[in-house]
This record gives sequence, C-alpha cells and structure tokens, in this order.
Amino acid sequence: MAAAADPSVVWDAIVVGAGISGLVVAHRLQRAGLTVAVLEVADRAGGVIGSVARHGRLFETGPNSALDTSPLIGELVDELGLAERLRWASTIADRRYVLRNGEPMALPTSPTAFFTSRLFSASAKLALLREPFVPPADPHAEESIAAFVRRRLGSEFLDYAIDPFVSGVYAGDPEQISVQAAFPKLHALEQRWGSLIRGQVFGAAERRRQQGMAKNSARSFSFDGGMQVLTDVLAAGLHGLHLQTRVSAFSRDADGGFLVNADVQGEPRSWRARQLVLAVPADAAAALLQPHAADAAAALREIDYAPVATVASAYARAAIGHALDGFGVLVPRVAQRRLLGVLFSSSMFVGRAPAGEVLLTSFVGGMRQPPLAALPEDELAALVHGEHQALLGARQAPLLQQVTRWPRAIPQYTLGHGRRLARVLAAERGLPGLLFCANWLGGVAVGDCIKSGHALADRALLAHRAAA
Repeated sequence: MAAAADPSVVWDAIVVGAGISGLVVAHRLQRAGLTVAVLEVADRAGGVIGSVARHGRLFETGPNSALDTSPLIGELVDELGLAERLRWASTIADRRYVLRNGEPMALPTSPTAFFTSRLFSASAKLALLREPFVPPADPHAEESIAAFVRRRLGSEFLDYAIDPFVSGVYAGDPEQISVQAAFPKLHALEQRWGSLIRGQVFGAAERRRQQGMAKNSARSFSFDGGMQVLTDVLAAGLHGLHLQTRVSAFSRDADGGFLVNADVQGEPRSWRARQLVLAVPADAAAALLQPHAADAAAALREIDYAPVATVASAYARAAIGHALDGFGVLVPRVAQRRLLGVLFSSSMFVGRAPAGEVLLTSFVGGMRQPPLAALPEDELAALVHGEHQALLGARQAPLLQQVTRWPRAIPQYTLGHGRRLARVLAAERGLPGLLFCANWLGGVAVGDCIKSGHALADRALLAHRAAA
C-alpha cells in the first residue's frame, strides 16, 4: 500500500476503483509518466476477479477466463512480463454444450455441423436459410436481442443458442437486453450488410484489417495461478495504490482540479488531482456524482445488476458420468433447471485439479432466478450437486465445494441503456477532467474492460498534454 495521502500533493490523476478497468487505466497513465493515485475500498485490488488455491485445486470466484479479442490484450500481457505465465485453454474447450431434452448437446461450430446437429430441428435449420432475405429493422428503433433473433433466425435459435449465451455472458434476460447496447456488432452487421450471414462472410476481411477477433472464435486464456495473476501484477506495479480507502465525496478546486475525500480505516484523508476517473459500479458512481450531476446519477441508479452465486465443486473423476470434453454446459431457460451453466474448469486448463479429480464451476441465479443466488451456502451447494447429478451423471458427493456470492455481479445492458449512458456522459462534458471507466460502459467481459481502460487512458493522456 502507498503511504498516507498528502493533500498538498497534486496528482495528475486519481482513479477510484481498482477492478480490472481502473487498474488498466492507472497502469497506462503511470507508464506514460503521469502520477496516479488509485483508491480502492476493498483490502485487495482486482474487483470481482479472484483465484483461490486449495489442496491442489485452483478455482475462480469471478471470471474463469478471458477472450483474446484484441492485440491490446497481448500488449498488456507483454508489458507486465506475464507471457510465460499465460495459459491458453485446451482445444477441447472449443466444444460447448447446450442442454436440450435433459441432454447436453454440442453446439455446432461450422455450417456442416449445424445441419447435422441434433440440437436444432429441421425447421430451425430451414429458418436459417431465409435469414439473408429478412429485411433489416429501422436503424433508429431499439430492439431486444430476443426480438432481433426471433425476427431474423426464429424462436428455436433464440431458445438454444442466444438465450444460453446471454445467460453465460450477462446472466441476463434476452427479452430485456438491448441488441444495440449489448451486441452492437450484430446490429451493425444487419444494418451494413442487410444480413448476419452476409455480414459474417463479407465482413471477415474488414475484421482482419482491424486486427480484431470475433468473440465466437477468439481463444480463451488464463494464467498459471488463475485470473488474479493479471490483477495482482497490475496492482503491484502501481506506485500510488491505497487499499481499504472508501471515497466519500469529491469537489472542484478553484483551479478546476479535484479534491477527493475518503475514509482510510476510520481516518479521514484527502487527495488532489487534475483528473478524476470513476472506475466503480454504477451505484457507487451515482452516490459520488449526485451533488454535481443529479440526472446522470439518476441514470446510473437505473442500471440493474444480476445477482450470481458461483459454486466451485471438486469430484473424483470416476464420480462424473459425462466425458467433460468441452468448455462446459449452458442451460437455456426453456430447460427449466436451476443452473445458468457449468464450466468444466479442469478440462479447460491444466493444473486446476489433482490427478484423478475434476473441477466444475457452476452459476446460479442471474436475472432468470435471482432469489436462488441468495440461498444459504449449504442449500446452494446441495442445489448445485443435485443439478450435477441430473445433467452430468454425478454419482458421488463432491470432495469440496466453495460458494461465492455476488449480489450485484453483472450490469445489465437493458433496453434504454444507450440513453442512460448519454445522460451519464453528459456529466463528463459538464465536469471537465471527470472520466468514467467501468463494465457498465463498453462491455462486461475482461477483454472489454481492458480495451475500455486502454481507450480511456488515451483520452486522459490527450487532455493532460493539452493542459500542459
């Protein structure tokens, strides 16, 4: 932890929040030569990213991996000296299962596999053939991802492909998630090419020029000690990190800078800076913003969060009937189960369980069944084991189970999210030097947060140089 704050020191930037977004912003600014103070309420950096090693097992309490969707991610890994600790998911993880009729079925990953798959009926396959002839929607009319998929691909594709995918990424309800806000590339494909299929074919060259990788084809990665390796190394490299520091308010100095007040283990402290980055959840940002931009604060409070409980379960390998030869099983709403999905963690990455064991990570609750995420730990553990019995053929009790609860796990990009963000970003224009960077803005995945942090740092650097 950095030394106690000196209010006479003026930092180039203060970052409130040491999740992955705030850490990337601070790393980039410090690397460019700026002085940066990072204020974090928890007793460690990393936010929801957390890895636990116990009795030869390694499990995640938050994101289990990330997707290599941008060259910026590889650049960050290299800057931090983590290339040798990077671990790519096994090629077996390319297979993903979706539950249908009580059976995990492989999600097809090629046209040939799609037309031979048992996951989709003949009528669903024929519906795909009509997709290039479906006219695009009004570009100005907001649409849910459910309505978008029904219109272009049909209800069955929504039920067994998109609904489980939305649950896996957002723990959300596709009837409420905005396609423009949460899946802007899908919306852009339709608007530009008039068809998702034509867009996938003719847009491939453009994606290669932009050096981006589509999320459905990007490789998953982690590190030898889990995802927390990334945030730990980022945090260790910062010179101005202050943990157990609860920011209570900020105000403007006479010179246009910021005075930030906080409580550090019961003691009041203050920091001064030329720029202020709020890299915190929407409700925390709303509380800080309320005295300065009430409408923006109200917009932030309108952002819902899905509650999620994660349960890591270790079993003897012989106790599980399923081959566990894939990424995991996604569970669609129509299956009427009590899980959102199960990851085959030890199949994805070596070293996650001792020889003769397997490690599963299961997700409960979300916007589909929010009360389940709040069940007592013993009930959650029993619920998950019961689902493993039904879906994966678990024949014996688990050797270990670890429950982690996130009452506000993932922000929901619901209908109207774009308008809410416009109200929030108006506060940036009204309070020059104030910037926002969090997973409620720019994407919820780890890779999205890295890219957003990189872009936000570039904006802050431009403003710093312009004022110099």
